[in-house]
This record gives sequence, structure tokens and C-alpha cells, in this order.
Amino acid sequence: MDIIKATVWNEFRHEKINNRVKEIYPDGIHIAIANSLNAADDIQANTATLDEPQHGLTDDMLDNTDVLLWWGHMAHHEVSDEIVEKVKKRVLEGMGLIVLHSAHFSKILKTLLGTNCSLKWREAAEKERLWNIEPAHPITKGIGEFFELPQTEMYGERFDIPNPDKVIFISWFQGGEVFRSGCTWQRGHGKIFYFRPGHETYPIFHDENIIKVLTNAVRWAKPQIKKPDRCDKVEPLEKLSENRE
Repeated sequence: MDIIKATVWNEFRHEKINNRVKEIYPDGIHIAIANSLNAADDIQANTATLDEPQHGLTDDMLDNTDVLLWWGHMAHHEVSDEIVEKVKKRVLEGMGLIVLHSAHFSKILKTLLGTNCSLKWREAAEKERLWNIEPAHPITKGIGEFFELPQTEMYGERFDIPNPDKVIFISWFQGGEVFRSGCTWQRGHGKIFYFRPGHETYPIFHDENIIKVLTNAVRWAKPQIKKPDRCDKVEPLEKLSENRE
């Protein structure tokens, strides 16, 4: 069995300054997600955080990452442009990228999608119903027609993103808004999945359905090929006419 190597990246800031977040994720959101992924026989998850040297995303770490999961919120601006370019290059070469919740506004997603990724939001502890509109997709394996989160932060349309290759989930919120909560794209050789749920003051990443979606998404996003992102000068396969001008 091939092991998929995942890296869970997190700012790891809210957990240090907000007691509510610390209660839900005492070791950090990244540890909670990594522990859930590591429960799968075919996934090996490591972690990296913003305040580590190179944000934890060293060349060695990225060389050993098949799928990178990214959670950010309050410190998008602190992420080094150099690291963003490095991650972008790895995605174009085949590494999978899963972008979570408020990381819709991360530099890496904006860079790869080429849009502002803005949206409407409201934090009112309201119910969210996620409709599974692609039941045959690998990401939704084992997920029913819908599932619900009893308390969450609302994200609403218009979500400023390029048209996804697939919309996997559509959310309805108690306040009336809807949102494209699961979207996929391919950039270069890499697969990208944006998944909306995950606000830090609610135990979203302890939910059984959320864990199942993330586990499925890691399997879906694993590289099909890893190929250097470069422009090579090549010799012709056939003999060219000697009379070319």
C-alpha cells in the first residue's frame, strides 16, 4: 500500500491567545487535523506552522509532501511571498493543495486562482446544512445526501473565484445564505480543493463528516505525476529540412 504524505499547515495563533479556541484545540488545529488523518492506514500526516523557520515549509518538508492542507485566518499578510511562490511551484509540479475555511483569503489560493477570493460573512453560531451535489465524487465517498453543523460561521455568495472544475458541496445557512462550500480546480499538474467549514471557535474539525471529507480529499489530491515546472529546449523528433529559412 502506497502511503500518502500529508502536511497540515496552520498559523497557530488563535490557539495561543483565545481561550475558547484553546479549549477546543489545545494542541492546535493542525494537530487535531493531523491526528484524524493519521487514523487512516494510507496517510502519514506531519505539521508545520507560521512561526517556524520558513513557516515550517522547508525544501525537505515540501519534497516529502504529497498533499498540503492550509489553514490561515489572522496572519495571511505575514506569510512570506518567497514561501508562497515555492508552494505554488510545487502545486504546478503535482503536489495537492487543500485550502480550509478562512484560508480562502490566503496568498497561496489567491495566487493560484488569480482572483480576490472575497465573500460575505457573519459569525452568529447558526446552523449550516452542506448538500452533497456530487455523490459519485471521490471526495464525497461515505457522505450522505447532506450533513449539518449545528453552529458555524456563515460564508455567503458572491464568492469571487474562477468557475470551479467541480462544485462538490453547496451550503445553506440558517440566516438564508448559500455558498459553494466545496470546490475543485487543477493548476498545472496539481489538484486543489477548497473546503469551507472550519471556524476556530467551533469544534468543526472534530466532526465525523468533516474528518471523512478531509481524508477523502487527501486521497483525491495525491499527485498523479510530479514533473518539474520549467520550459525545456528540445531537439526535433523528426529530421528537419536543410532548406529552412
